[in-house]
Amino acid sequence: MKRRYLGLAAATFATLLMAPPVIAYDHDGAAAYAQMFASVQGPKAGKELHFIKPEQFVNEVRGGTPFATLDVRTPGETRFLTGNLPGNLVIPLNELFEPQNLAKLPTVKPIVVLCKSGARATAVAMALRSIGFDETYVLKGGFKGLIAYLGAKEANQPLGPKTAGR
Repeated sequence: MKRRYLGLAAATFATLLMAPPVIAYDHDGAAAYAQMFASVQGPKAGKELHFIKPEQFVNEVRGGTPFATLDVRTPGETRFLTGNLPGNLVIPLNELFEPQNLAKLPTVKPIVVLCKSGARATAVAMALRSIGFDETYVLKGGFKGLIAYLGAKEANQPLGPKTAGR
């Protein structure tokens, strides 16, 4: 009987040693994210996460809103298709948070982050907002969404105030 209890105690102790403690996360970081996401609920969740639909993006660009676009795809992905707006930046995600690349980001106009479908752009925009780039948005659906909205032919034309409207 004593042997059984010792075995159970040893197994319990080993389990506790291998299990990550609950207090292992960054409490200050969690509090900052709790504040960042406090308003993200209900029908306005997309707006609070700073998503911008392709239609809204196109209309605002055509209306003269000065955006900086940030394409975070890999060099292989940007070889044939990338943004063509003035101020377009192409910085792959794995290089973006290097100091010399963060220094390239504008602080005086909104940044719209683009990728293929919006997944990487969402992560990037959240990270950029958390370090102080408050006016950072995600193009909902990424390049796929933009092409679906504009059509392949129009998507390859310069996007600006003189481009024919929809």
